[in-house]
Amino acid sequence: MSQVDLGRAPRIEVHESPEALATAIAGELLVRLADAQSAGHEPQIALTGGSIAEAVHRELARLTPSSEVDWSRVVVWWGDERYVAPDSPDRNAGQAQAAFLSAVGTDPAKVHQMPSTADAADVAAGAAAYAELLRAQGAGEFHIVMLGVGPDGHIASLFPGFPQLDVEDEIAVPVTDSPKPPPERISLTFGALNRAASVWFLVSGEEKAPAVARALAEGTDLHDIPAAGVSGSEETIWFLDRAAASQL
Repeated sequence: MSQVDLGRAPRIEVHESPEALATAIAGELLVRLADAQSAGHEPQIALTGGSIAEAVHRELARLTPSSEVDWSRVVVWWGDERYVAPDSPDRNAGQAQAAFLSAVGTDPAKVHQMPSTADAADVAAGAAAYAELLRAQGAGEFHIVMLGVGPDGHIASLFPGFPQLDVEDEIAVPVTDSPKPPPERISLTFGALNRAASVWFLVSGEEKAPAVARALAEGTDLHDIPAAGVSGSEETIWFLDRAAASQL
């Protein structure tokens, strides 16, 4: 692993392979959660989906037994979700539940899934319900927000050129015409995602390299590359494998 320290700029960590990347992210998350708990905090985190997230989640299940994290005292949210049936394999929450949440001793009352088609009349109602839940039970700021990045630079379900990028007065928004299937999704807004002490971008693969380079370039418009629009109040870290970092 190599690390570039850019001071107040985002921190960039580059790992040799997707496997090494996933292990490093999981290990860092467990250290951060244990430190927060030892300081008397109940950390609130926002999870993401995607292939590298799935690998991270498997590593969390593997590494948790040797860590000091009490997962029953971690509050779990999602940055976005596919508005589909609750048992759909497209659900980010279902993948996380199967990969690690059910194995590490989380408190179901503190794992806040976004609504499915069984929970809300439509995707707009689902977004409104999740916003209300976050408003009522959130801490006001996430300890850590984890985000994948698409080849087009999208994060959560905030896509280039979409009107959701300019929503400033909502916590969560519906998406009805996602360029990636399924078309209906719920996403946190920039305003909600930016209420985080630490933002982690988790990116693997050469096809993501142009988006990574553009997101980290000075002056990039978030309407073109939404990943450029999120940063942590204390730190922003880009966790990359060698392929994703190949154009930096």
